[in-house]
Amino acid sequence: MAAATWGITVPFDDVPLLDHRPLFEELAGLGYTDLWTAETDGFDGLTPLALASTWVPSMRLGVAILPAFTRGPALLAQSAAAMAAAAPGRFVLGVGTSSEVIVRRWNGIEFAEPFRRARDVLRFLRAALAGERVDQAFDTFEVKGFKLSRVPDVPPPVYLAALRPGMLRLAGREADGVIINWLSAEDVSTVVPEVGAPLPVAARIFVHPTEDADLARAVGRRMIAAYLNVPVYAEFHRWLGRGGDLDEMWKRWSAGDRKGALEAIPDEVVDALVVHGSPEACRAHVERYVANGVTEPVLAVVPFGVDLPAALRGLAPSAGAPAVGAPS
Repeated sequence: MAAATWGITVPFDDVPLLDHRPLFEELAGLGYTDLWTAETDGFDGLTPLALASTWVPSMRLGVAILPAFTRGPALLAQSAAAMAAAAPGRFVLGVGTSSEVIVRRWNGIEFAEPFRRARDVLRFLRAALAGERVDQAFDTFEVKGFKLSRVPDVPPPVYLAALRPGMLRLAGREADGVIINWLSAEDVSTVVPEVGAPLPVAARIFVHPTEDADLARAVGRRMIAAYLNVPVYAEFHRWLGRGGDLDEMWKRWSAGDRKGALEAIPDEVVDALVVHGSPEACRAHVERYVANGVTEPVLAVVPFGVDLPAALRGLAPSAGAPAVGAPS
């Protein structure tokens, strides 16, 4: 593959967490280099990685993302330090603002000044993970006399999730990498130059390896409606120039017409934002992201109507390789 890394989003739906070990081991054997988690309404972003750190000690581990609001600064540094100790040199900490839904509605925390909060968290983590004593009033929080007692031997790189120019430029100035999400391969050419620095670019790419285009588009429409009606994602796609394609969807959704909103999403938008087709076609589509500036593709397999183990093998860098332990 063109990319130096080839990641996959874990854990997988409908697979008990403790049953992931053989899947993780097979992923390593198939040439996947990275396991990346998220933190929304399922498991937290770190527990699956802690398990993976011992199950597959060769793999790189990342979280995209831990919200900058939902852990206090010291706890965020402690969590990062623990993962860095469990997987020395193999853990990437992704942070970001998350959304008003997750921060305020689900966690009861004020979602205020997200840009400044992300900047302040980056600055705090830079100092704390280096073992410095932090005694500072930032714009969005104050830390009095915190110092990690267990400083990681290899501080983890800290990536910032970013959508529009302000956050992308902040990543370029103060983070070790940038995480992008919910965009097309062609959009990467618009987004990456805004970073303004030669940083690693991780992208979560939704992949539905099925040749049933009607199924893929039906599922894709539901995913797009769920995400792109969140204000930060709506503004992101307006900035990308997709407003004309999505205005009717936004209008119907705001009016409470959920069915009409789904119907208003054009096929070409689904086809751009959700990779689908045969495994070979999906791999080729992902490589377009890489060609346009993504250095760390992270596949998120859409599980509907697909056999998960077969999909993971078909999408792998060593596509077609037998399962680990299978007869040759």
